[in-house]
Amino acid sequence: MAPLDTGSASNLFSVGAERLALLGKHHKALMQGYLDGFIDEAAFSETALKKLIAARILWRPDEQQPLALRPLVSELIASMVADENRRQINADVAEKLEQIRNRVQAYRDAQYKGDYSVAELQLQRLTEHVHDLSGQFEEAIDSLWHRLNSDFGFVASLDDKIRENERAQKQLRRLLDGLVLLDFNELIELSEGNNHLRKLLVSQLQNQLSSHHSSLLEVQKRLVELLARFRQQQSRSMLITNMAAFLRQHPKYQPADYPNRSDVPVLFNQAAAIQPQAAIALDKASERQILAELVRALPRTAVINLPDQQSASFAAVMEDEEIAARQQALKTDVENFYLRVIDKAGPLSALDYLAEHQLNWDSEIWLYQIIAEYQALPVDEKHMFAIKRDEVPASAVNSLLLIRDISLSLQAA
Repeated sequence: MAPLDTGSASNLFSVGAERLALLGKHHKALMQGYLDGFIDEAAFSETALKKLIAARILWRPDEQQPLALRPLVSELIASMVADENRRQINADVAEKLEQIRNRVQAYRDAQYKGDYSVAELQLQRLTEHVHDLSGQFEEAIDSLWHRLNSDFGFVASLDDKIRENERAQKQLRRLLDGLVLLDFNELIELSEGNNHLRKLLVSQLQNQLSSHHSSLLEVQKRLVELLARFRQQQSRSMLITNMAAFLRQHPKYQPADYPNRSDVPVLFNQAAAIQPQAAIALDKASERQILAELVRALPRTAVINLPDQQSASFAAVMEDEEIAARQQALKTDVENFYLRVIDKAGPLSALDYLAEHQLNWDSEIWLYQIIAEYQALPVDEKHMFAIKRDEVPASAVNSLLLIRDISLSLQAA
């Protein structure tokens, strides 16, 4: 990476000095927040809070959570004061998950022994671990965006830009692999029977990881878009560079007049050949016999009698009558289904009735017609029936419900 110019270095110095001054100015309140696990907002003015959040010193892990120190700031304080209970030696996701499991077990042991003060402390530490895990993903994603918006602009050549893109792709791959390690089935088992643990380990963490997945998807789209643009620029630059090198080696080179050459190179001979048009000379008596033989050899086209307007109208009427007949047949079969429900009184499955009577209707059209007939019933008659839909979600990630079957029965008086 190329060194920063004087203006960029001066700007970086001023921003860094300002943020270090913020740490020194509010050192007591920040240290108290480190010990408590959360920040007392009453100890700061509104302007100071905005500056600390903008300086990436404080953050709010969730809308319902209080302000807290950024994970990197907490780790910095823990390393400076040699707080072995809080210092994170390994930032790996697997290590974080192991710490979360240990904190959950310690929290349950304290509750089992009735030591509620220790249990409250363990729950606070567990909350910090969960927020640190989510915060590390957020910091890494912010680092990726910073690389996209700044690092690519500092490198000098396209090859360096492509290498930076590959580094960012590898970092994104590591983040995705880290997210895969989070097994929510295991977290649900860990939080079983405890509302605090379930809200912390399942609800909040799942919402945060969904947001991280969306951010990583946007980063990946941006990386692919930039890589395609870099490759295109690289191919054009390589063509110009090679042509310039060739001209330096052959300063007297002059492009040949390719249109006037008989042997045109394949690279330039891309146009299709021109086929000359030909016509029979009718004024030549010697060719009349040949023309007559060619005309007799032409295949005769069959005469197609197009229907007149009256025949076309008749065909349209017949088609409309056929459609109306099928609709009436479907309506009749549905009415018979309702009559069977009245006779049976118990619940009756629509698809079972369709298969039992071997009706030649599509299952989706059959269910749609049954629902339509039910909606068209008068209010007093509609109350006679109880309709139950067998619905399933479209997929694991789509909450759209699809009707799989319908069960109809008579309402109890």
